[in-house]
Amino acid sequence: MNLKRTLAVVVVGGALVGQTVRADDADELKALKQEIEALDQKVRILERNGELDKEAAADKAKAAPIFKADGSGFTFSSADTNFVTSLHGLIQFDNRTFFGDKGVNGNDGFLLRRARPIFTGTVFHDFDYNFTPDFGGTSVQIFDAYLNYRYQPWLQFRAGKFKAPVGLENLQADAVTAFNERSVVNDLIPNRDVGFQVWGDIDGGVLSYAVGVFNGVGDARNSANFDFEDNREFAGRIFAQPFKNTNIKPLKGLGIGVAGTWGESSVTNTTGLPSTTGGTLGGYTTDGQQQFFAYNPATGSVVQNGVHWRISPQAYYYFGPFSLLGEYAVSDQHLRRIGPSPAKADLQNTAWQVTAGWVLTGEDATYSGVTPRHPFDPKNGGWGAWQLVGRYGQLDIDNNTFPLFANPASSATALETYSFGLNWYLNKDITVKASYSHTGFTGGGKSATPSAPSNVTHQDEDVFFTRIQLAF
Repeated sequence: MNLKRTLAVVVVGGALVGQTVRADDADELKALKQEIEALDQKVRILERNGELDKEAAADKAKAAPIFKADGSGFTFSSADTNFVTSLHGLIQFDNRTFFGDKGVNGNDGFLLRRARPIFTGTVFHDFDYNFTPDFGGTSVQIFDAYLNYRYQPWLQFRAGKFKAPVGLENLQADAVTAFNERSVVNDLIPNRDVGFQVWGDIDGGVLSYAVGVFNGVGDARNSANFDFEDNREFAGRIFAQPFKNTNIKPLKGLGIGVAGTWGESSVTNTTGLPSTTGGTLGGYTTDGQQQFFAYNPATGSVVQNGVHWRISPQAYYYFGPFSLLGEYAVSDQHLRRIGPSPAKADLQNTAWQVTAGWVLTGEDATYSGVTPRHPFDPKNGGWGAWQLVGRYGQLDIDNNTFPLFANPASSATALETYSFGLNWYLNKDITVKASYSHTGFTGGGKSATPSAPSNVTHQDEDVFFTRIQLAF
């Protein structure tokens, strides 16, 4: 029925209201009514289909993976957040300039201190992982590679390669340390090791603990992903922030704890000795990463032999723009000298340091860094955050080390160091640092050998550091 006829019928139908309708007109009205009902049904079906399409689109959107990119990195996540992968990064471009370092060549210059893509994530809601290679320095290394199960915040299990739970400054993220290099306390503690750890935070971090068993590494060393002996090393740490959840604001940022390790080796080799950083033999380094001490007697060689234990009391205090961090470390190790005149000894080396800071622009200082209130944007008057930092430290070598286990003519018996610097946090991700460090030595410096440690201890170390850092 065309539109003209339909309108005519409707008019006729309207005109016939209250009048007798002929049979043929009634049939047409009935047919028209059926058509209208059919059209109404089709409209209802179309409307419902539209609603179903919207519901399906909404359900699809809810089930779609989530991508987020911001100052914290790049994150891919399933809709239910049970599966998450995040990409972070750390790039540190450094410069070191030494003053008055006669006899030491090649220590000035630019370096890519760290270049790390950091992959973190979660699988099946409770299993976290971290994989961090490092392309900085002179070789590619895997620094972190572990799986962590979160049963509850207070009960977690971690397995793989990660930082041993010992040093307070060492456990601080590489991107937020006050100075380019960590203090001399880190000479006496392990860095990253392969092992298994039970750990957790109780009451939101009022009390934190970690207990683990590891392959064991020498002082300041990173694990080479294999065990150099059959025994294991035990490590533990307990740290309390007793006022964290109270209303006593001046004490909320107080933390105090203690950590330590214990291990025993029946294998005599040099792998359990301190890191060879800055030299060719196991020893200890300055702020400028130059070796000032090495286990290197005039004749024979030195190897580990027996028990090696460490202990490190530690504390920090943060209140508004003020920060204070201090720690002490003891490394006690049994050593053996192999050669014409063999010898054994239990040697105990100690170190301590205090680092203080003040954020000039008023932002809060925290253990996890400084976040600028006004990120760098000179067009709108934003200049980031500025922080003054200072540090003092000492390291003392056991006097019984000389002369059977180290050469007193080349290795120093102790050092004293102080540093101060200025850190500029342009925004959450970009930082510029500049600092000066002075180190004086006791002993050493009498050997004519043109290599570390004698050429380092021959004079005081004065070094100027700079750093441009991207961390997201």
